[in-house]
Amino acid sequence: MSNLIQTLLNKTALKKEHIENILKLLEDGATIPFIARYRKELTGGADDDVLRDFEEVYESSKKLLSRKEDVLRLIAERATLTQQIKESINEAETLRTVEDIYRPFKDKKSSRSTTAIANGLAPLANTLQGAKLSLNEFKTQAKSFVKGQISTLEEAIKGAQDILAERYSDVPREREAIHNTMMRFGILEVKKAKSFDENGVYKNFINHNEKVAYIPSHRYLAVMRGVKEKELSVKITIDMERVEENIKSYKIPRHASSSSALLFDAYKDGLKRLLLPSIERAVQSELKERADLSAITVFGKNLNQLLMTPPVSKKVLLGVDPAFRSGCKLAVIDENGMYLESAVIYPTDPKNDYEGSKRKVLALSQKYHIAGVAIGNGTGSRETQEFFARLNKDEDAKLIYTVVSEAGASVYSASKLAAHEYPDLDVTIRGAISIAQRLRDPMAALVKIDPKSLGIGQYQHDVDQKLLEKKLNDVTEDLVNRIGVDINSASGALLSHVAGIGAKIADNIIAYREDKGAFKSKKELLKVKGLGAKAYEQAAGFIRIKEGKNVLDNTGVHPESYEIASKLLKLDLSNIKKQELAQQMNIGEATLTDIIKELTKPGFDPREELPAIPFKEGVTDIKMLKVGSFLSGVVRNIADFGAFVDVGLKNDGMIHISKMSEKRIKHPLEILSLNQYLPQVEVISIDVEKGKLGLSLV
Repeated sequence: MSNLIQTLLNKTALKKEHIENILKLLEDGATIPFIARYRKELTGGADDDVLRDFEEVYESSKKLLSRKEDVLRLIAERATLTQQIKESINEAETLRTVEDIYRPFKDKKSSRSTTAIANGLAPLANTLQGAKLSLNEFKTQAKSFVKGQISTLEEAIKGAQDILAERYSDVPREREAIHNTMMRFGILEVKKAKSFDENGVYKNFINHNEKVAYIPSHRYLAVMRGVKEKELSVKITIDMERVEENIKSYKIPRHASSSSALLFDAYKDGLKRLLLPSIERAVQSELKERADLSAITVFGKNLNQLLMTPPVSKKVLLGVDPAFRSGCKLAVIDENGMYLESAVIYPTDPKNDYEGSKRKVLALSQKYHIAGVAIGNGTGSRETQEFFARLNKDEDAKLIYTVVSEAGASVYSASKLAAHEYPDLDVTIRGAISIAQRLRDPMAALVKIDPKSLGIGQYQHDVDQKLLEKKLNDVTEDLVNRIGVDINSASGALLSHVAGIGAKIADNIIAYREDKGAFKSKKELLKVKGLGAKAYEQAAGFIRIKEGKNVLDNTGVHPESYEIASKLLKLDLSNIKKQELAQQMNIGEATLTDIIKELTKPGFDPREELPAIPFKEGVTDIKMLKVGSFLSGVVRNIADFGAFVDVGLKNDGMIHISKMSEKRIKHPLEILSLNQYLPQVEVISIDVEKGKLGLSLV
């Protein structure tokens, strides 16, 4: 444990006492959201982002230390474990370094070297490595090894060279030097493969060369997708002349005789045949890991911003799933997100039934007093927006509308969850309901859908799927708990993300609610099957009961602090000295601050502080635009190279990272966020045929 704590001290900015406290809390089954929110005094106020990073370092450090112990034991069993080897392993900072140290001690698979050793050529290899004999003297000695399976002098010499080639490739120092050279100075060379499509998506990568140290993650993932699809091939090259000169300078003894040429050839063979391919695989693996991490980080940030989109609450909404031939599906939901009624209209090609569509929409609007319209951004979206713009103009309908990403709506509508929630409705109507609910409460609606289907980020199918899933689950869990969940209206999907509550307990909560009615107090949770004291401790602070017996049940105050909160309710909270009061009540100042904040704004939703969702009244056709035009729009997706903005067209416009700021920025997320409203972007390029629009913020 002391080694682990020291490693965590080296790799994080946390103090030793806080590291020890966090480890103890995790051991006791505490969740990251619970630790971040209700154990601030024990962690130095570390938030969930810091704790997630700590958790990642903790898991990787445990894996590294465990492997070090295994390697030390294995070497001790197979050879002499010297103090130098032991120190090298203990000082290693990566699994790759540990494996390189262990490499010479591993059981070798059948190879040219193992065959040569089996034929008794190791002593001849030792003589060649010493390089003290002249070429003739060495050959004379080699003749004595021509026996058994070795039939010629040339075979004996070649076998000795094979042994030295593998020895060279196994030396940790040589492996580290070549690895560092390849990472710092290597060139990734991209070539056409046999299945290359001259007019395909990879045509810009023909004969593309780029320094390994600088290749952006999105470009590396794009190239490797081309490799996977057998359109591209890649290799990493380094300055071989320089490496070979280093071998001559540092690996060939200064006193070497004329047999040194044979020794150099052996090392050169080990370099090209064994060492370089092995190191290239390791570097490719690191590049992939680095690219995955970058892409997954962007994914996580995009998901966080998407789920943090402010809800459009206390309004009856109309969800519209646009289409042409099959018609636009309409679904009305009430202020609480409950489904009311559906319809189908045909305002676009091929029917163009404006009058019939108008009557249906106005009838629904008058019947339910619809306050806003959410239009999906799929096929027919622009034409559907034109219909509502005309309806507002002709009939003064006042049906303000906004465009909502419908990514994943079809996945949800065909899911078991949707079938359970709306068993009597067609999948297309479920899709319209999902679109409306995304406007009403994005977080509650989108947690029902696999985040990979939400159309955010890049290359979701190319990155490490386990890492991506963990990242997206962590982001969702942290955000759900930061906002809080109304236990009497939340779906099982939303409840399953509450700290301490998994999918099984969430289903049990729903079953209890359906059987016993609404929860009246948080304590009632303990009556739910499978929800014990530990789960209650972790979950209770993040649950909200709006009309319960205790007003504190609609706050983020943890039940363990209700007694203190009740005392605070009797005080004038606008005029207190927190430090003195915290000491008086025997509570941490950070916890006291959080309790006061909750009491000041009971039931507060942090999303309410963000800018409201913008609604539209008009729509733009790309044919009406020209370079220099100015538009408003909403950021729909963010990638490493730019952002995609919905400006009311069929396709989103794109702002390249170079057009976002006069100052150089490393990533679009530095200045933009998902669902951010941009009041003014400039059109800088138009491709009417492809429907592409280039935009600029500057």
